[in-house]
Amino acid sequence: MPSPSSVFSAYASMTASVMLFRSMANDLIPHPLRGYLLRAFRYFVKPYSPSLTLVIDENSGISRNQVYDAAEVYLSARVSPENERLRISKTQKEKTLKIRLEKDEKLVDCYNGVQLRWTFCSESGNNQNDFNGISVRRYFELSFHRKHKEMVLNSYIPFVLEKAKAMKDEERMLKMHTLNTCCSSVKWDSVNLEHPSTFETLAMKTELKNAVIEDLNRFIKRKDFYKKVGRAWKRGYLLYGPPGTGKSSLVAAMANYLKFDIYDLQLENIARDSDLRKLLLATANRSILVIEDIDCTVDLPERRHVEERKQADAQKKLTLSGLLNFIDGLWSSCGDERIIIFTTNHKERLDPALLRPGRMDMHIHMSYCSFQGFQLLASNYLGISSEQHQNLFAEIEGLIDDTQVTPAQVAEELMKSEDARDALEGFVGLLKRKKMEGDVSENDSPEKALIPETKRRRVDCKQGRTVGLRKKNSGSTPRRTRRGTSL
Repeated sequence: MPSPSSVFSAYASMTASVMLFRSMANDLIPHPLRGYLLRAFRYFVKPYSPSLTLVIDENSGISRNQVYDAAEVYLSARVSPENERLRISKTQKEKTLKIRLEKDEKLVDCYNGVQLRWTFCSESGNNQNDFNGISVRRYFELSFHRKHKEMVLNSYIPFVLEKAKAMKDEERMLKMHTLNTCCSSVKWDSVNLEHPSTFETLAMKTELKNAVIEDLNRFIKRKDFYKKVGRAWKRGYLLYGPPGTGKSSLVAAMANYLKFDIYDLQLENIARDSDLRKLLLATANRSILVIEDIDCTVDLPERRHVEERKQADAQKKLTLSGLLNFIDGLWSSCGDERIIIFTTNHKERLDPALLRPGRMDMHIHMSYCSFQGFQLLASNYLGISSEQHQNLFAEIEGLIDDTQVTPAQVAEELMKSEDARDALEGFVGLLKRKKMEGDVSENDSPEKALIPETKRRRVDCKQGRTVGLRKKNSGSTPRRTRRGTSL
């Protein structure tokens, strides 16, 4: 055993040698090279770690990081009792609380049998470009065994993005956008869309309802297909039928089903084709554009007499070619995942150029109420089924198929009494009265009665103004106006 004095002497000698070597290195080796050698030394002597960590910053340059936003939403549904600190918030228009991880809070997720550890981090620093001189960096750290790197990047991250997108669609409040023509310009204003209509409450034939749902599902899943065939990712629908048959309710049901915002476009408030293009560019993706009563909304110059057309062109009015280019021309490709819906009470009045596929791809006839539709309305409004009032239901079944009554009329009659039997008897009386009158409802009265009261006033004020979107007449066949007169 060496003596303590010899051990101390050896230690002192080694320390002196290290100090001498360090002094010589500082004098002979430049500072940048010393830093490089030190980093290389640390790289080779550091212990090997099987763990890999991905850093997901809040921002990617000047844009938001989509992966960060998706992770924030996705992890809010993975909170467990083991978490000790959470942030919650709620605005006045939100229906549920928002739950987010607090700083340095950890969460363990499991995907395909692999454990993935999430950590929310937040750092403060100085930034002269910030308003208050202080910047906050927020980011997530995702740690896992490095052998699962390919699985995480190619499978798990896309899964988080898709899951977060579905959660956002469920939580977000739908918007109803309408035109604001203030200050000689047109722009969109919005309000919350809280229409309760769904496909479950819609009084449509089951076969037609299922066909619409299948068409919508096929449309939203075919992004790559539309790109491959060189078509804009959009779909056109024409809803036609008498007033009160549920066209507006179907539009709301489609919006609630797809979680799409609605843009209500009134063509009569648009003076020029250029304004129409501006509105299209301001329309968001994943939206439904609705043009109601297309047969009596606006007069388009291409379908008037030559003299009237020249005068309208001089005033730079909205034209049919501008509308068609808006629907399926070059401008229609400015956006993705859009649905355009036209409604009309008179399909036969529409110009054939509007009806072809690519503009109105699916024509949906909203007809009078059937017995199947009545059963659904009775269940919705009265909470009853045919087994509870068999005699009355049987009588209604024998009358309703031979009587033209709209779902709106059925609903109004069922709302007149809270007692189910009284409401059904009142509805039977309505059907019998219509049958005695020769099955002529208000929807079968002369042409003027086909137009709702608000439109009727507009028609009367125009004093015979012709409908612009109707079939082009041939020869000397007179065209009919909305007042029933001929030219």
